[in-house]
Amino acid sequence: MERRKVDILCVQETRWKGNKARSIGAGFKLFYYGVDSKRNGVGVVLKEEFVRNVLEVKRASDRVMNLKLEFEGVMLNVVSGYAPQAGCELEKKERFWSELDEVKESIPTGQRVVIGADFNGYVGEGNRGDEEVMGKFGVKERNLEGQMVVDFAKEDKETWWWNEEVQDSVQRKRLAKKKWVMDRTEENRQEYKELQRRVKREVSKAKQKAYDELYTTLDTIKGEKDLYRLARQRARDGKDVQQVRVIKDRDGRVLTSEESVQRR
Repeated sequence: MERRKVDILCVQETRWKGNKARSIGAGFKLFYYGVDSKRNGVGVVLKEEFVRNVLEVKRASDRVMNLKLEFEGVMLNVVSGYAPQAGCELEKKERFWSELDEVKESIPTGQRVVIGADFNGYVGEGNRGDEEVMGKFGVKERNLEGQMVVDFAKEDKETWWWNEEVQDSVQRKRLAKKKWVMDRTEENRQEYKELQRRVKREVSKAKQKAYDELYTTLDTIKGEKDLYRLARQRARDGKDVQQVRVIKDRDGRVLTSEESVQRR
């Protein structure tokens, strides 16, 4: 940090137990959280001259924490995250994204957010269809964890599959969030969390229906892009995953052969 003139740094897999702040030398201080000295743990390192700018430290878990600072009236939220590795259970991955969602949603509108995280995923080469949230210089093929990163980056940007139920639920959730931000009572918090759950249910149903319809258009460019998302959604719903092998002929036409694979 000293050599590269870095003032704020998010760190992961610190493996330090506790929820403290400590000087680590060379004029830097580490705010960290961990529950096990052998695994996980996240933190944010600050140049000590900025420690006085810290307003709040929110430690959601040993995988997600948020450091809120104020610079000349501007609120900056620095979120450090550490996603489960590819071999971990899907439940642990979903818990991480839920925690990250909750931290992000708790940040009032207008405040700046920077997320520095080890997402443990590959978003893949190219960015066709996802240009608004990623560049085109990724590596390898996109995996499940990488798709989760892309989905998180889009939030409400991907709205082509919305129906009336989803639109209504999202609007209610936004109003509930605004109400909770203005008056942080337990009642308002519970109302907001319930609407969050409702939105997720409506989104899940709407996505499933939309993806099932797109499944009939696999020989199109758009259909090819959505193959991975369709498989991921069905896997999360606990249904059989249809594996689709994509092959193109000399004219660029997509040929498909399907085989039903029981989700393990």
